[in-house]
Amino acid sequence: MHWRNLRYVCLLFTLLAMGSQMEAKVTESVFGKTPDGTAVDVYTLQDGAITARIMSYGARVLSLETPDRNGKVADIVLGYDTLAPYLHDSTYFGSVPGRYANRIANAEFTLDGKQYHLIKNDGQNSLHGGSHGFATKVWKGRIVPHGVEFTLVSPDGDSGYPGTLTAHVRYTLEHNALKIEYSATTDKDTVVNLTNHSYFNLSGEGSGNILGELLTVNADRYTPIDAGLIPTGQLAPVAGTPFDFRKATAIGARINDDNEQLHLAHGYDQNFVLNGKPGTLSEAARVVDPNSGRVLVVKTTQPGLQFYTGNFLFGVKGKNGHVYQRHGGFALETQHFPDSPNQPKFPSTELKPGQTYHEATVFEFQVER
Repeated sequence: MHWRNLRYVCLLFTLLAMGSQMEAKVTESVFGKTPDGTAVDVYTLQDGAITARIMSYGARVLSLETPDRNGKVADIVLGYDTLAPYLHDSTYFGSVPGRYANRIANAEFTLDGKQYHLIKNDGQNSLHGGSHGFATKVWKGRIVPHGVEFTLVSPDGDSGYPGTLTAHVRYTLEHNALKIEYSATTDKDTVVNLTNHSYFNLSGEGSGNILGELLTVNADRYTPIDAGLIPTGQLAPVAGTPFDFRKATAIGARINDDNEQLHLAHGYDQNFVLNGKPGTLSEAARVVDPNSGRVLVVKTTQPGLQFYTGNFLFGVKGKNGHVYQRHGGFALETQHFPDSPNQPKFPSTELKPGQTYHEATVFEFQVER
């Protein structure tokens, strides 16, 4: 190895190591105000060479700056520079959707013998909690060690869901990783499914498409979808299909294959059945960017992972004057399966009084030569 390259590597790992030797620095400021005058705060978490900015509107990740193999720092998540575009955003950039992330068929489900009707905002289906879901709410934030915790109280009947749900999302930055912990309690039987909807581009937001990035997913099966992007109920093997990412494969290697599932979603937008034990934090996915050397490792306690390739990013005006096009970012949404309330064979998403919903996901950042 050339001595200059060795110097860059040593410098980079020194910067990364600094973050593991001290508590992340957390600061708070005002990002803007909603039309009704509610202040939206942004919390900046800095740990060594990594900086994350999280705002209270939608509990969203605004930016995530990490170094490449040469120590050059770039923001690797898509988004906007100001609050206004987020107020009318249909991409869910960086948000925590809820009360139920992903789709519920026909915007309805039955619980305890009673049928509940939700808001239809994705054809006949309900997506990410409906048009007034958690991504559109101002959460209450407070600084905690290494990060910030957001709280939202969703009243009984909110967007059609039963029970008063108190949800918490805690972001902490340490040891070169952003950890997200979700918890919730209810006063009535309900359903809940929380995730983070950040779009990543490991070469840097606005740098082009992500089709050359190498993806590994720890899943032997996935849940095929119908024309409405609702799971059919089948747990199908990935072997022999474009959904086999058990070995590192370029995201774009098979995205244009003549495959019905890819045609239905206009790319990848399917849920993978993770091999890890639900409730135990284990590696779900890994993405390597050959251009920058950045590596993203995703660990989770959740049973599923929705892989989405930004199939409907058509001229979205984002940060720094960048215009995001199709496949300009990918999402790895750790979750319970879509439409679980209507799929008795899927892991349950029911939450009862006295129980505490708790899930965790870790986005760990590495570099390789």
